[in-house]
Amino acid sequence: MAAKIKSIYVCSECGFESAKWAGKCPGCGQWNTMQEEIRDTSVGKGAVSTISHTPTAQPMRIREIDTEEEARYHTGLTELDRVLGGGIVKGSLILVSGEPGIGKSTILLQICDFLGQSLQILYVSGEESARQIKLRAARLGVNSENLYILTETDVQAVVEQMRQTKPDLVMIDSIQTMNMTELSSSPGSVTQVRECTNAIMRAAKLLEIPAIVVGHVNKDGAIAGPKVLEHIVDAVLYFEGDRQMSYRILRAVKNRYGSTNEIGVFDMGDKGLRQVENPSQAMLEGRPRHVSGTCVTCVMEGSRPILAEIQGLATATGFGNPRRMATGFDYNRMALLLAVLEKRAGYYFSNLDAYLNVVGGLRLDEPAVDLAVAMSLVSSLKDTPVRDDAIVFGEIGLAGELRSVTHAEARVTEAARLGFQRCVLPAHCLRQISAPSDIKLYGVHNVREAFEALME
Repeated sequence: MAAKIKSIYVCSECGFESAKWAGKCPGCGQWNTMQEEIRDTSVGKGAVSTISHTPTAQPMRIREIDTEEEARYHTGLTELDRVLGGGIVKGSLILVSGEPGIGKSTILLQICDFLGQSLQILYVSGEESARQIKLRAARLGVNSENLYILTETDVQAVVEQMRQTKPDLVMIDSIQTMNMTELSSSPGSVTQVRECTNAIMRAAKLLEIPAIVVGHVNKDGAIAGPKVLEHIVDAVLYFEGDRQMSYRILRAVKNRYGSTNEIGVFDMGDKGLRQVENPSQAMLEGRPRHVSGTCVTCVMEGSRPILAEIQGLATATGFGNPRRMATGFDYNRMALLLAVLEKRAGYYFSNLDAYLNVVGGLRLDEPAVDLAVAMSLVSSLKDTPVRDDAIVFGEIGLAGELRSVTHAEARVTEAARLGFQRCVLPAHCLRQISAPSDIKLYGVHNVREAFEALME
């Protein structure tokens, strides 16, 4: 019987299938995501289903389930262990994603260097040859006896190798290069990425072997492949940061075995990624003194307080409409704060260009950053420097009032540890701080009071 070839269109974002091409996906509403795939439909209507009658899982009482803490593999990088919730769990599937050149393959080899001392690791590469991996490992100083390199793109061959050798850890670099021979679509397509991930996930769960999968991102910053890929894996880690800068931020956007609010800070060098154990001090290095338009705040990344410097610039515009630009901060939030400053505080930016930058490549989306953003812009507008020993945090409401934020005591303690002597915060946060501190606290109710407290 001749093979029946059928052409279908699959959305690269949600996996929606359609017989006709459409500019807008009917499933997720994204534009220009429908991609053509060729499938063999000769097997189907008259085929007899051959389902093997394997024993099915039996339900268990919740009281009978063992609640003993799961053993974890420590990676040798405390920053990575923090993001993972304490280490790598057996049988888990972890997705590491980020832009090309951000450090995904580098951190995998550094993990191999530490875990290879006691565990057998299988490193599967579909992008590089074994010689290329050896050269990169030599540059990073990785020369473990228990590290095995496999250059293979057939996911079934990889799964079979896992069954035969039963390594303690498997790394796939990258999932977009893997393919299943039964599928007619090309590697990297929606169907291939989804099915290959499912195959690796089933093998990892069955054999109790943790697997780390590298996933590339597209031009929009999303994982190349269907959105369902994030639902298959147990943890999704994103590498953030500008490739032109040395700092890298590792953030967990999904973690079934820990918190999703923790971040890890790394510094990219010639010898690979170096973890930054004191990110607050690293972010404030080289900070200018007695210069207008700069202000320091404290943000909470999970349970960790981190000090960040925010720079604002207000200058006369050369355009018909004033320009607004924000790096590391939400543009719409910046526009909202500028409107509040004009309406409620009397600081006019309507005929000025306003620029905002978060130093170090951090991306801040916490409401507690509002007051520092406002103070940096007002400082640049007035050309009056903010005190170098001062730190501010607080949420600004639409009425110009300051609202309380969480973890006020932890923020103040971190600022005092780094030598700051003055902290401007919402007055309602003072009741959250019970222990005396070496830092002087100023509780304020609105933006004008905050700026006056910083000028004293």
